Amino acid sequence: MNPQNIIKKFKNRTPAILGSEKFVKYAILIPLLQIGDDIHILFEVRSIQLRRQPGEVCFPGGRVDKSDRDEQYTAIRETSEELGIKESSIEHVFPLDYMISPFGTIIYPFVGFIKASEEINYNRSEVEKIFTVPLSFFKKTKPEVFQIRYRVEPEENFPFDQIIGGEKYNWQIRNLEECFYYYEDKVIWGLTARILKHFIEIQQEDGIE
Repeated sequence: MNPQNIIKKFKNRTPAILGSEKFVKYAILIPLLQIGDDIHILFEVRSIQLRRQPGEVCFPGGRVDKSDRDEQYTAIRETSEELGIKESSIEHVFPLDYMISPFGTIIYPFVGFIKASEEINYNRSEVEKIFTVPLSFFKKTKPEVFQIRYRVEPEENFPFDQIIGGEKYNWQIRNLEECFYYYEDKVIWGLTARILKHFIEIQQEDGIE
């Protein structure tokens, strides 16, 4: 094989996450609202009619469509659709660190301000209700953190005889942190809590608010 063929193939290639073409991509938005003298974070409660995670607290967002120009647009589009507001009512949108979940998804979180909160008319087919929490609450309230351990279970015909250690192979066991915030009668946990914790930590870096 001609070395130039390999060089040409890789010279201008942009690396990505290995296997990312098999991942489903989602984008979400942490919506911020000015209420009185404080900034509040808006949360949704998923409709109890939904098949996936009914009744759970979440941020607006959804799957990245091929027609979306980028993940930020997805977050704005989904927020607009779910809250019943104009896309132009969502401004100052900035990216947070994206997440790769162990369930075959990549989540792209953003934070942005909603400037016309009085116009919110949320989509009842997707959203059971909405509520807000003062940002100051999360700045002074640490989440409870629990560990989830993933166990490795090779399929029945796994070729143990081909690897050193065989059936006693020392698999690496992964731990995952699950965060829980409690506000009044609401429980905020899972990916929503993890993204929220990341957002708060960014603000508190170097002791600067």
